[in-house]
Amino acid sequence: MKYLHTMVRVTDLDESLDFYCDKLGLVELRRKEVPAGRFTLVFLAAPGDEEAQVELTWNWDPEDYGGGRNFGHLAYAVDDIYAVCDRLSEGGVTINRPPRDGHMAFVRSPDGISIELLQAGEAQPPREPWASMPNQGSW
Repeated sequence: MKYLHTMVRVTDLDESLDFYCDKLGLVELRRKEVPAGRFTLVFLAAPGDEEAQVELTWNWDPEDYGGGRNFGHLAYAVDDIYAVCDRLSEGGVTINRPPRDGHMAFVRSPDGISIELLQAGEAQPPREPWASMPNQGSW
């Protein structure tokens, strides 16, 4: 058995690509438009880790995706959790669970998908402003 991808339904493809690619740093690997089914699939991965993919599914006809169609979270290891959180915050992304411990943080996509960021290797020493920052919303 081999992991292929995780599918996430999105309501606004452009907004989601801005979040996942421009802000989070994933790259688009391929795209498939299916006019007969009225949907688009976009496959993303972290640079250099194309084996672990996220499939964004955008249904052309509007649909409400309540919590029952969501799941736990996506998780990515990052080289510098503070730098990533700084970049995301500067891009307007709320850090729902700040990396107070130098190890773990959570953010949410435009569609409310929870994304866990984990420091690769050992945790970094606690650093301000993150060490004293409270949680915001749910993660």
